Amino acid sequence: MPTSTPPRSVEPDRIATIAVRAGQPRQDAFDAVTTPIACTATYAFSSSAELRDHFEGRITRDEYGRYGNPTVRAAEQKLAALDAPRASGGATDAVLFGSGMAAITSALFALLKQGDHVILPGEGYRRTRAFVTSLLARFGVTSTVVPAGDAEALARAIEPRTRVILTESPTNPYLRVVDLPALAAAKRRHPRVKLLVDATFATPVNQRPLEQGADLVLHSCTKYLGGHNDLLAGVVCGDEALVSLVREARDVLGGVLDPHAAYLLLRGLKTLPLRVERQNVTALGIARWLETQPGVERVYYPGLASHPDHAVAKRVLSGAGGVVSFVLRADLDTTARALDACRLATIAPSLGGVETLIEQVALMSYYGLAAEERAAIGIADGLVRLSVGLEDPTDIRDDLARVLEVVRAATKRVDAALEVDAAARVDAAARVDAALEVNAATKRVDAALEVDAAAREHLARDAAAQAGEAAKEPRHAV
Repeated sequence: MPTSTPPRSVEPDRIATIAVRAGQPRQDAFDAVTTPIACTATYAFSSSAELRDHFEGRITRDEYGRYGNPTVRAAEQKLAALDAPRASGGATDAVLFGSGMAAITSALFALLKQGDHVILPGEGYRRTRAFVTSLLARFGVTSTVVPAGDAEALARAIEPRTRVILTESPTNPYLRVVDLPALAAAKRRHPRVKLLVDATFATPVNQRPLEQGADLVLHSCTKYLGGHNDLLAGVVCGDEALVSLVREARDVLGGVLDPHAAYLLLRGLKTLPLRVERQNVTALGIARWLETQPGVERVYYPGLASHPDHAVAKRVLSGAGGVVSFVLRADLDTTARALDACRLATIAPSLGGVETLIEQVALMSYYGLAAEERAAIGIADGLVRLSVGLEDPTDIRDDLARVLEVVRAATKRVDAALEVDAAARVDAAARVDAALEVNAATKRVDAALEVDAAAREHLARDAAAQAGEAAKEPRHAV
């Protein structure tokens, strides 16, 4: 088709330009500025000769929807460019899936076999942990769970059968940050071990794990990358040869992304740097404010000096992200009522969108566990996860103030009840003391009466004795 401008691609080197231009050639179908949606399940060949050229590698083109789609491929190229190490000359590729879980499960199926061993942190997305510890275990894959955020513990857990180290960074929900360069250095002493990093919470804006030694990086594109809470997708990025193994697994397992979702993802990625940078700033301000509130027991945010991994975060992250976790000074029911007071934040799972979302972790993610079971894995009844959106930071803070007002009112009621209880205890104690005093006085009176009776008895005996003596004396006539 004739066009007014010759086709050429853009090779940008700044993340804002990458987000807008990468993966999208200057010329596209019908001279469209945006990548069109190729809504087709299969592709026509002009001749049998073209079919042979395709299978023998002389031409590159699409064949069937499960193996590829132009819209999906454009999104994959953009994601590969966003996560690619800037100083590396190696080829980086990406493969998209219908969800984040499809991405991570397909990657693990591609890299593991019976008898292999996986290392993963104790804190992280529960479905990922369940897949490794339960489903993969049925296929003879063993696993070791180590403390979250502890790169040394992850490294120490490596054994001869270890093939994958899988970690989130930051983790969910306490935002532990792993020292990826240190972990990668330890991993390099074991060439057969691959380091997979779920960087959903970080995004390529705040961290590029491939630059820090990871072999593959995974994202739930449903979150920040899509950014609008309107699509499900997942991606695996990394070395071209390694990604090709994951792509083959996707083609067999079938967890493909549909072209319309890929189009929405392309649109979302164009504003990724703007959104994440704004969310970084807003979240840090909210976290600092929450630390000053009496109704908050603790705040978890890597950008705060109080976070256990703050020093690591300053080295490996360029921004602390848009999620803030905090623990209210409240029980399970009070925390639920407090979140119900929100007028702006939406009670919903997920994170990373333009809308602020809030959830009580004990209810949203661990409803099926008893309080003792939640406590055993570190999930407090008052734990809240906040994903800040793009609303004005003042409005978000004011909304959280409504949450804290419910906590304050509940605390006042408890304090008042305790005061009443304390007063009742004092009054009861006073009544007991009075009763004891009366009892003691009664005893004293009884003792005095006993003494008096004894004295009276003694006097009576003396009188009787004297009377008897008098009776014995002789009487003389006068």
